[in-house]
Amino acid sequence: MPIRRSVTIITIAAALCVAAGTAFRASPSLAEQGRAIPSPVIDEPAAAAPAAEVAVLAGGCFWGVQGVFQHVDGVTGAVSGYAGGTSDTAAYERVGTGTTGHAESVRITFDPRRISYGRLLQIYFAVAHDPTELNRQGPDRGTQYRSAIFPTTAEQAQIAEAYIAQLNQAHAFPEAIVTKIEPGRQFYTAEAYHQDYLTRHPSQPYIAINDLPKLDELKRLFPSLYRAAPALVATAQPAG
Repeated sequence: MPIRRSVTIITIAAALCVAAGTAFRASPSLAEQGRAIPSPVIDEPAAAAPAAEVAVLAGGCFWGVQGVFQHVDGVTGAVSGYAGGTSDTAAYERVGTGTTGHAESVRITFDPRRISYGRLLQIYFAVAHDPTELNRQGPDRGTQYRSAIFPTTAEQAQIAEAYIAQLNQAHAFPEAIVTKIEPGRQFYTAEAYHQDYLTRHPSQPYIAINDLPKLDELKRLFPSLYRAAPALVATAQPAG
């Protein structure tokens, strides 16, 4: 869905999403349906002191992934952006070519006293996207839509590796998980018009068809973690 920073192109992109959404409706993904999966056996311990931790996850168009995690209790912020490439190509029109190495990603800041990294991964696999689709999600195609985890610590990488192995061994999905773990990658914040997109455009056809059902599945599968009021970028405090 490569678009540029202009109202005209955004409008054109919305029209294209209507067609993409129509195709998607005919063949719903696992992410739209949601899937009950086991909790990770290996996870980080609950933080003993106030702290903030960061997770970076990619699972298709970042509009929906951001929207899901903004509604998760314990998440204090979720920002759309790019990971996997370099700073000079971290722009939507470049990433949209599929040649930069980036994946549309979301940087999730969370309170580990309230939710663990492993539980975020459980939501990521169960609700936010379909981890069995290679270089695509629903109507979107290309490596920029790949399923990828960008661990920010060695412990996160170990937890992610163990959880993928656990889910594959349990045959939690009908096909093998293709999610890649890519450590040591920088995250670059996306353009302002991408932030809080699901909240700002709930009636846009792409959002209504592909992403709003994920919120319903989040509420159904993780009722104790669902938060009605999203943690929006627009209302977040600026970094110091």
